[in-house]
Amino acid sequence: MTKKIADAVRAGGELIPFVDPLTVPPVLRPDSADVLQETEIALRPTWVRMHTQLPPTLMWGYNGTVPGPTIEVRRGQRIRIAWTNRIPAGEYPVTAVEVPVRAPGTPPATAEPGRGGAEPNPDVAALPSWTVTHLHGAQTGGGSDGWADNAVGYGDAQLSEYPNDHQAVQWWYHDHAMNITRWNVYSGLVGTYLIRDDEEDALQLPAGAREIPLILADRNLDTDEDGRLNGRLLHKTVIVVPKHPETGKPVTTPVTGPYSTVNGTIWPYLDVDDAWYRFRLVNASNARIYDLVLVDEDDNPVTGALHQIGSDGGLLPTPVPVDFDASLPTLTIAPAERMDLLIDFRALAGRRVRLVNKGRGQPPGVPDAVNNVPYPQVMEFRVGAKGRPDGFVLPEVLSGSFRRIDHAHTEHGHRLIVLTPPGTVGGGGHPEIWEMAEVEDSGVTVPTEGVIQVHDANGELKTYRRIARTFNDGLGITIGEGSFEQWSFLNLGGPVHPMHIHLADFQLMSRDAYRADGFDPQLGGTVAPVEYDPAKPIPLAPNERGWKDVFRVPPGQLLRVIGRFDGAYGRFMYHCHLLEHEDMGMMRPFVVLPKEALKFDHGAGHGGHDGGHGGHGG
Repeated sequence: MTKKIADAVRAGGELIPFVDPLTVPPVLRPDSADVLQETEIALRPTWVRMHTQLPPTLMWGYNGTVPGPTIEVRRGQRIRIAWTNRIPAGEYPVTAVEVPVRAPGTPPATAEPGRGGAEPNPDVAALPSWTVTHLHGAQTGGGSDGWADNAVGYGDAQLSEYPNDHQAVQWWYHDHAMNITRWNVYSGLVGTYLIRDDEEDALQLPAGAREIPLILADRNLDTDEDGRLNGRLLHKTVIVVPKHPETGKPVTTPVTGPYSTVNGTIWPYLDVDDAWYRFRLVNASNARIYDLVLVDEDDNPVTGALHQIGSDGGLLPTPVPVDFDASLPTLTIAPAERMDLLIDFRALAGRRVRLVNKGRGQPPGVPDAVNNVPYPQVMEFRVGAKGRPDGFVLPEVLSGSFRRIDHAHTEHGHRLIVLTPPGTVGGGGHPEIWEMAEVEDSGVTVPTEGVIQVHDANGELKTYRRIARTFNDGLGITIGEGSFEQWSFLNLGGPVHPMHIHLADFQLMSRDAYRADGFDPQLGGTVAPVEYDPAKPIPLAPNERGWKDVFRVPPGQLLRVIGRFDGAYGRFMYHCHLLEHEDMGMMRPFVVLPKEALKFDHGAGHGGHDGGHGGHGG
């Protein structure tokens, strides 16, 4: 330990950035000889040193590492994994507290470490090691998807089979236990999963030591009685309603922490050659949306070096240069989104460049505690000067197999999903997912609770009735395997919701602005139609034009996506990937059945088996 760091530890001072090297997770390549030969991945408690200045932190890890191993397979290589819970009864690794909201214009308590005098939640402290693993993005049967209720306790195993019949892609795996995902993931239960194929191989992308996963997650830490960081994970949320009249319980915001970790280390550095590198980025945070910028030593944006070549579902059709200009000012990544990035370090030999999280309205690299970015630093790249050309040339076309879905000529069903503002009646203070069905105007009284009218982009006035709002409401969506569907997400107010649909890949069709002031939260319906706003065109970003399974839906927007539900049968889920929202009810089931079996469906138990053609048009 250097004298500078030792002095900081003695003084209880700030953590020093970029003193710890980036940890690269081990690679696990399951044996492909026999699918019946299971690969066991054991969930175990482990002690992690998140920063040189910190004492070890108790966490949970896959195979005892945080993040878990990078699982790598070939396309079509069917494997079975026994996710075995080896976490004995004992201390739960997360301290959870709720703190009061502060006055506008002041830094929120979440921007600071420590509990601030708040008492830990004893119900969280008493949680057992109850876990279930979801391979996010995988096309696999419902029995292997990691259904939230099917979590296992100590000594039991979750056996999952993954066909891996998918184009080259980065998926990731994480805990998905009902009601407690936010704390289990926060404890460290994340890892990345790569599928390789011949099309990707032919590109000759940077590989080996020059292909590195970057698992990004923000965290908070508790402090001792003297105010020094003690290394313990702290899940601190802000109370916005102390006692909601409908539930009697406090209403809190999703968690965001002041410290950014990459592969489990706070603000690490990575030594790189003056060459091309490939970085497989996933935002594994509970709720923080990052606005990343690559900057030099003086916090000036670095242009011409960064390219995005893939998104959630695999390679983009063509590379997208990320020059931090007006068209793409930051690299915005929400929880559960993945980005396949190339960085050309050849012109940066002998220099240090950094990824930083840009505060709202601030230049890159400037702290913005008021907007919950007290520490903008994420990680540092230290570029060597070997001067050895690696011979890589950025292709003009990445995926010749990529095809746009022809919306106009592809038969498909429609679904309208409404995301309600916090405080809407009946929601207990939290935002909700409402599944909607179109009805004739004469069939309902307007205004009525649960009824929404939409004046859409085609000039049509449509009336919708809510058919489900909580996870345990009746099943509303049943889909024939192999069917295409268009899902429209309408956010009537509140935060940006990163929506995730299990099983399927989607393509974004459009983003449209809507005026939502006609929705009355106290009524729980519209008193005037929600109106399309042609004065605010919203073009799709270039890096949104590939395959996606997570979609950012800002307030006042309607996002349309289209995809095919193929390759598996069973019961799956879709939800907001702000984990606190997911745990508090923003999650709904859907079922995929053989089309032939749907002909015999009685309707009452499954619902929506006509393909949902009454949803949002277009």
